[in-house]
Amino acid sequence: MNFSKVKLVLLDLDGTLLDDQGNIGEQSKKYARLLREKGVIVTFASGRMFSALDHYAAELSVDGPLIASDGAVIKNYPGGDVFLKIGLKESKVKKGIDLSEKHLVKMVMCTDSEVLYTEHNEATLQLIDRFGAKFRMVDNYRDVTGDIIELVYVGENRQSFQEIKKHFSFPYSFGLKLAYSKSQSHFQYYLEVKKGEISKASALKVLLKKLKISIQDTVVVGDWYNDVALFKTNAIKVSLSNAVPEIKFLSDVKLEKSNNDDGVGELLERIYSQKQ
Repeated sequence: MNFSKVKLVLLDLDGTLLDDQGNIGEQSKKYARLLREKGVIVTFASGRMFSALDHYAAELSVDGPLIASDGAVIKNYPGGDVFLKIGLKESKVKKGIDLSEKHLVKMVMCTDSEVLYTEHNEATLQLIDRFGAKFRMVDNYRDVTGDIIELVYVGENRQSFQEIKKHFSFPYSFGLKLAYSKSQSHFQYYLEVKKGEISKASALKVLLKKLKISIQDTVVVGDWYNDVALFKTNAIKVSLSNAVPEIKFLSDVKLEKSNNDDGVGELLERIYSQKQ
């Protein structure tokens, strides 16, 4: 694969850049820095909130925009200048609060930087993993309905979740993306509600326009199902050995190393060698 014209490398974080202990490989750090000196932007596209990315951005010497919250947010690092933020309408947030109260289902609300919860919903926190996100207690959800990106419901009553899901679906609502799942370890149901147009791929399109970079001069690296939209673009798609089969199938380059072997480091070194 010819990487000589690459100007942007977009990395998934968990399961891709990070090993299973949450560390960045030394080879990745070294060649991310060297590529930056060559004018190549190396950055993230993650499902994590922006506030949970800055530590890793500093480690990788990132100097540019980060895609956070699965494409709902693009912010510059360092500095925090906002390029994109796609939040729920306040009317949808208020409706979500009403449904939580009506069906007695606990919920939290996510901004681009923190998870908001009330005292009544505090027990929910141990069941919600937002990968290092900041949590903040508020007195009343109705006082903080602006700038909400996502609603997350947690509970045990399947029928209550079906009712909430119904009211966030057509014909009651439209333009929303719902993710419904069940935890085998906690025996809890989860429902995540956010705007329908959110994806890493749509955020990449905004980012490339801002940076004036062609999609053909972009490398995307991922491992999981939330990377599928990225892997259906015209970027150069690279997967590690631990990627799910669908991602591998869509890849232009399949690395033999996994995230635990610093596979990203090998890729960055290969790109750098073609920049010499």
